[in-house]
Amino acid sequence: MSEIIFDVQQDIDGGYVATALGHSIVTEGDTLEELREMVRDAVQCHFGDGMPGAMPKVIRLHFVHDEVLAV
Repeated sequence: MSEIIFDVQQDIDGGYVATALGHSIVTEGDTLEELREMVRDAVQCHFGDGMPGAMPKVIRLHFVHDEVLAV
């Protein structure tokens, strides 16, 4: 696996939530810097079983932004 993609959304209560596509990994952080650290840690924990080649080489954060307009 060369990369893993996370959808990142801003949490209603503040902070950010990141959900991996195709894997059961979800993590959160109060700031973007904390979120980046938490995502790296979650990926290492999820794929850290020692199998060669399983660890992704790239983590991609895809920021999802919803905008609501009044009519």
